[in-house]
Amino acid sequence: MPTTAPAPLQPGDQVAIVCPARKASHEELAAAVTVLESWGLRVVLGESTNVEHHQFGGDDEIRRRDVQQQLDNPAIRAILSARGGYGTTRIIDSLDFSRFPQNPKWVAGFSDITALNCHLLALGHQSIHGVMPLLFHQPGGEESLESLRRALFGEPIVYTVVPHPLNRFGTATGELIGGNLSLLQTLTGTASDVSTAGRILFLEDIDEYLYSIDRMMVHLDRTGKLRNLAGLLVGHFTNPQDNTVPYGQTPNEIIQHYANKYSFPVAHNFPVGHEPQNIALICGREARMTVTESGTLIEYVEG
Repeated sequence: MPTTAPAPLQPGDQVAIVCPARKASHEELAAAVTVLESWGLRVVLGESTNVEHHQFGGDDEIRRRDVQQQLDNPAIRAILSARGGYGTTRIIDSLDFSRFPQNPKWVAGFSDITALNCHLLALGHQSIHGVMPLLFHQPGGEESLESLRRALFGEPIVYTVVPHPLNRFGTATGELIGGNLSLLQTLTGTASDVSTAGRILFLEDIDEYLYSIDRMMVHLDRTGKLRNLAGLLVGHFTNPQDNTVPYGQTPNEIIQHYANKYSFPVAHNFPVGHEPQNIALICGREARMTVTESGTLIEYVEG
């Protein structure tokens, strides 16, 4: 069944910034608010911003209530997660999406927000995996920020990526799905779990031990998440950790080991993840990936 896309943003639309996971202060978000206002948007800072409960943007109830309020408010046309960290899975089963189909809106974020991206996709709704307000001004992130703006406003998007020696050539068409590898594993068997069959999977992560990346790939493979993929995009695996006895493979080599069991096209070093180059991808949007000697091309095939 085709997924549903919210309407593109228009100048004058109202958007909300919330903290479903880690805390963020108004001072930390001020520069991002200026950027969003320069796009012609009106910004609401949710109840979960500028408060803290240990690491979190308020306790579970504050974060749940804030996200719910923005989901239900018809005046809010997009919800931007201020940052990732940890905490979205603590509240996601308490959120009520029953009214969302009557008032669909963009939800955007990455890392821990993979949980929201996947949960919405499981319900048939598109969302944006992209840079978050706390990172809007990171050096080298200009292209990432512009890609988020284009995704939110419904402008055409085409991505080209340089070749990588581990790439496997081919063409695939399917809905985009994915995000943080550790979150995808965490969501397996929950209400936020999604089928990967016939879809293009993208993966990224940060600070994970190499053996742990292998363990999570084993899990994805054993649960059938790789078997019927249309294609695979391997993003940034930032700051990988190793043991005293070296694991002996890079993150890309680990992932390719499991991809080699199948025949779908694979593109490595795709610019998505915990790096300044973190281009916006629309989860649930049908895309075509073409991998050749010249590199990788990603283009959407429907609106």
